[in-house]
Amino acid sequence: MMRAFLKSFVYAWQGIIVALREQRNLKIHVAVAILVIAAGIYYPVTRTEWCVLLLCIALVISLELINSSIENLVDLVTKEHHPLAGRVKDIAAGAVLVASIMAFFIGLMIFIPHILS
Repeated sequence: MMRAFLKSFVYAWQGIIVALREQRNLKIHVAVAILVIAAGIYYPVTRTEWCVLLLCIALVISLELINSSIENLVDLVTKEHHPLAGRVKDIAAGAVLVASIMAFFIGLMIFIPHILS
């Protein structure tokens, strides 16, 4: 039982690695996350601000991983262009976009006061 539990972590890491290799947008999100972390180290962000920043990073990257898995699943189900398949992909991508925009504004609210002072 413990072996199967530990193996599930290996599979999860494999999924993340595959997505990082194949998904351009995930690479962009990870690059932005690294910049945000670097900015958080440079500027004296509070513990609460760190929690918010890390939560935003985790949310956006997690949604991008879910979006990628949905796109792969839709492609597995149908190779033909189907309007409903396109809508499913668009909606999943929209979830990532909403989280990314909100994370951007949260980042501005956190970093602008530090930059200006």
